[in-house]
Amino acid sequence: MNKKTSVLANGLIWFGAGVSIAEILTGTYFAGLGFGRGMAAILLGHLIGGVLMFAAGMIGAREEKSAMETVKMSFGEKGSLLFIALNILQLVGWTAIMIYDGALAASGIAAIGNWVWALVIGVLILVWILIGITNLGKINTVAMASLMVLSLILFGVIFFGGNGNVAGVVDEGMTFGAAVELGVAMPLSWLPLISDYTREAEKPFQATLFSVVVYSAVSIFMYIIGMGAAIYTGTGDIAAIMVKAGLGAAGLLIIVFSTVTTTFLDAYSAGVSAVSISERIDEKWAAAIVTVIGTAAAILFPMDNITDFLYLIGSVFAPMIAIQIADYFILKKSPVRAAASVKNLLIWLAGFIAYRILMGVDTPVGNTLPDMVLTIILCLVVNMFTSGKDQ
Repeated sequence: MNKKTSVLANGLIWFGAGVSIAEILTGTYFAGLGFGRGMAAILLGHLIGGVLMFAAGMIGAREEKSAMETVKMSFGEKGSLLFIALNILQLVGWTAIMIYDGALAASGIAAIGNWVWALVIGVLILVWILIGITNLGKINTVAMASLMVLSLILFGVIFFGGNGNVAGVVDEGMTFGAAVELGVAMPLSWLPLISDYTREAEKPFQATLFSVVVYSAVSIFMYIIGMGAAIYTGTGDIAAIMVKAGLGAAGLLIIVFSTVTTTFLDAYSAGVSAVSISERIDEKWAAAIVTVIGTAAAILFPMDNITDFLYLIGSVFAPMIAIQIADYFILKKSPVRAAASVKNLLIWLAGFIAYRILMGVDTPVGNTLPDMVLTIILCLVVNMFTSGKDQ
């Protein structure tokens, strides 16, 4: 019998996901709205993203299935391969981006070379993977407590460090709706992963809810740090802020371990997703291979702007989870028995196209929510006329 994870253990996992340099950097983009409107966009974006995370996590928690195994319930064994492949690709991409950002920031404090820091972070992620998700225990508790203290110090330095007048804005052209979408983007990127962890929870509902609340709170906090840094210090360079504040060693710890605890989830979930293709694949070794590839990519390629990457993730996975929500919670359908659900794949394609079209439309709530509402409505209408078919 597999060892189950406690509510606290799940919360610590998602605390680690939220404490992220990538989230701080994304937060800097909100400075153009000013603090008040930027804060509103961050909160609204995370509310939308958090509800979607909870729905996705509950499906996996109830069914005790990984994220990509739950996708098979709506799209079929063969139909799910598209999303499994895209998910593995996005996780490899996230692994590389996170290592790249972490190495770049660490090098800003201790300039021993980006590639050296990339290797250090990559090795630490491998250690986390080899220890295993159910055995991190006290190591994760100590790491998370340390990161919380250091993050609070960083928050204090930015907002109460006597930075003087507001330094200005970073991007005057960002609309409120576009900012909301960036607020949704990070929680949305975890939709194809959360069930990989909630499936092992002792208490499915409590663990899923606690995971989402913890992640959302910490992610909002990280966004605020990034936005505050850009507004009150005039720079989005977190390493520079840490150096000015005298957070040398402490700054390095924040950067390195926040990168490790977040990127570990990406690499581990890539391994879990690979098992959905073939049970002969060992998830730990697949995760290790993803880490090695991500580390190599972080060393070889520049990855400074990830906004297009975030929008691509949204356009793929927002309509996917919309169909899953409609099938599981509204229609209460049995899992697809056919090799592939052509019906749901076509609905997903319509949702994907709608998302890309909505990117050119400025709505106060971003693109994800309107796209998912449209996709769910389309799913319900189609099922009214094709009930039982394609199953």
